[in-house]
Amino acid sequence: MSSSMSSLSEEIQCSVCLDVFTDPVSTPCGHNFCKICLNKCWDNSQTCSCPYCKETFKQRPDLKINTTLRELVGHCKKKSPEKTTEVLCDFCEERKLKALKSCLVCQSSYCETHLEPHLRVTRLKKHKLMDPVSNLEDYICQKHERPLDLFCRDDQTCVCSFCTETDHKNHNTVPIEEESQEKKILLLANTANNVLPVLVEQRNTEKEKAVRVELLTDLIRSIERHQTELLEMMEEQQKAAEKQEQELIEELEQEITELKMRNTELEQLSHTEDHLHLLQIHSSLCSSRNTRNWSEISMKTHESLETLRRALTQLKDTIDEKLTLTELKWMQQYAVDVTLDPDTAHPDLILSDDGKQVRCGDIRQKLPDKPERFDTCVDVLGKEGFSSGRFYFEVQVKGKTDWDLGVARESINRKGQITLSPRDGYWTVWLRNGDEYKACEDPRVSLSLRVKPQRVGVFVDYEEGLVSFYDVESSSHIYSFTAQSFTEKLYPLFSPCPNDGGKNSSPLIITPVRYNK
Repeated sequence: MSSSMSSLSEEIQCSVCLDVFTDPVSTPCGHNFCKICLNKCWDNSQTCSCPYCKETFKQRPDLKINTTLRELVGHCKKKSPEKTTEVLCDFCEERKLKALKSCLVCQSSYCETHLEPHLRVTRLKKHKLMDPVSNLEDYICQKHERPLDLFCRDDQTCVCSFCTETDHKNHNTVPIEEESQEKKILLLANTANNVLPVLVEQRNTEKEKAVRVELLTDLIRSIERHQTELLEMMEEQQKAAEKQEQELIEELEQEITELKMRNTELEQLSHTEDHLHLLQIHSSLCSSRNTRNWSEISMKTHESLETLRRALTQLKDTIDEKLTLTELKWMQQYAVDVTLDPDTAHPDLILSDDGKQVRCGDIRQKLPDKPERFDTCVDVLGKEGFSSGRFYFEVQVKGKTDWDLGVARESINRKGQITLSPRDGYWTVWLRNGDEYKACEDPRVSLSLRVKPQRVGVFVDYEEGLVSFYDVESSSHIYSFTAQSFTEKLYPLFSPCPNDGGKNSSPLIITPVRYNK
């Protein structure tokens, strides 16, 4: 017991003053401090941050006393084995021995020897024994001089059996052990309710940090590997260029030497009187030689530079791709199970039995015109809405020439013509005519995509006001709505668009998230 209480005392110590909490308060990040210690830290700093984990808060938090933790501290202080007075036997005459038990009926304390009658005599066996205490009067009813062995729940006080016949007659009384046990359970439950959410949040935060660290580590290793490959290629090209340069210099020096020799011969011939010899060798000396085209050398140098530029561009594209893949892998951990809501589906839409597929039919179905049902635009919403946190889902769009995807707020107008824009409560992208992609901003934003997406991922961070779209297969970013303000539930939105005589008959399919490697 002493060991466990000592261990618990360490857990209820303020990390600033290193003493047991006084008026404990909790920070938004879940750590606890004495109220006066935390206020002193913040009064002496320009920013408000947690002294333990260093998380910084934009505004100074309004500190409230953690009453459950304060009760736990008080309980531990009472139970902690600090300096206590040793209780001695009341019946030892010469050298008093340490008491083993105290009797509430006899109002005396006994050592092992003098306690023996209470363990043997039938009448004394009925007496109430307890661990030895020096303040026995606190456990005795001062009015009736009887043990306080009952608890009055009406007056919230300890009473004796005689009290229940007088002042506390007809009151709700229970054995004091029973009330103590219930109080312990309640205290532990309150402590758990206060501590468990913090522990869960800390565990989730640490799990998310671990995922981010793992993803970033993979990204850094990939970038370093590509950088190494590029440097090796640049070194090889540098060595080849230096070798080529040396060969060109030697070739140029040789050509200059030959030209000087020919020039000397021509000068000598210009003074000769041997006209026959002059005519015989003149044509050979004056004819053009097969000299190197130095303009080609410039072109080859340019080609080398262009090759290097392409390599650098390729590295940048690879890094961008890896960054997007890292983002996507991180977002996929927030995948949710989305099912289509038939009560919102336009009458032209046909939903699969499992609620995972939707396509546009040729015949309008006779369905009740509910307030939540779209009656003009061929749209359908997901069943579950989200009003906080992050969520992610993926949709197969393969084989389609037209579609709309995104999220919409709960209060959107579902009757008549609809304008897809954030102002009207829609955050979507669409495809038209097989190759025209646009983000439905106001005005529309045309999107230039390298490849045609076959599977689209949609990610929402409610608190950050972010809605992002990704091409899952190529791990490339499509578009993001940023700095939005969400104040109500958001629902996944799907439109397979009209089937266009069968050209756009493929369904939109909500697919399970397959985590990218």
